[in-house]
Amino acid sequence: MELIVARNREDLVKARRGGDVALVPTMGALHEGHRSLIRQARVRADQVVVSVFVNPLQFSPNEDFSRYPRTFDADLDACRAEGVDVVFNPAVEDMYPPGRQVSVSAGEMGTIVEGAFRPGHFDGVLTVVLKLFNLVRPDLAVFGQKDAQQLALIRRMVADLDLPIEILGGPTVREPDGLALSSRNRYLSESDRRVALTLSRALRAGAAQFDPSQIRATAQDVLDAAGPELDLDYLALVDPATFREVGESHEGTAVLAVAARVGDTRLIDNVTLTLNPH
Repeated sequence: MELIVARNREDLVKARRGGDVALVPTMGALHEGHRSLIRQARVRADQVVVSVFVNPLQFSPNEDFSRYPRTFDADLDACRAEGVDVVFNPAVEDMYPPGRQVSVSAGEMGTIVEGAFRPGHFDGVLTVVLKLFNLVRPDLAVFGQKDAQQLALIRRMVADLDLPIEILGGPTVREPDGLALSSRNRYLSESDRRVALTLSRALRAGAAQFDPSQIRATAQDVLDAAGPELDLDYLALVDPATFREVGESHEGTAVLAVAARVGDTRLIDNVTLTLNPH
């Protein structure tokens, strides 16, 4: 079946057909990480919808909204290759009509870790995700684990607002050298990329520690060795559901998360590990 491009709400209604619907929300500039999410959705659903929308609400005034890569023709090619049924590509004015006043609040979890460095970011994320849920009406939606706090907040929103949608998380896809795939990687110079590899090296070093008290310290040592070329925002060991910091006595799953700026590019990464297994 030919790929349908829905540019507005009316197109989206016409494109919908019966059966289970899966949504993969993206901001475009699709890479192998996105494609892996699409494949996960394809296995589970009769119809796969990929949204391509650079959401202005999740960018602060000093962030890279205008610079964010837009590669729509290449995105369509990737969606065709993965068997996507519908690409939803609305204009900003269609998603946010004049006079809009109501937004979703991410609550306390939206103000910690990543949220402490990007005030209002997660409010913007949850607002656009809820709007996409209401427009597409999916049975399930797939998000990447690389944005672990975003995934946790979307799960919290679905639970708190009683949304009848199953949320699936897709594993982080990496380059052969370990760098987590990101649409922003294209901004890295060759020398920046070498520095950026410190993030995944630090996470691997921390996750390899058996003693919980050494996880953060070991990862921090690796980050410090990168020198001033790596501007660290945070290194945090957190509960994957709440993103609150966990202590050495924590039992079960935890997320070791990092964010840093390399040159003009801000990158995030994380790994999931198990503390104090029985």
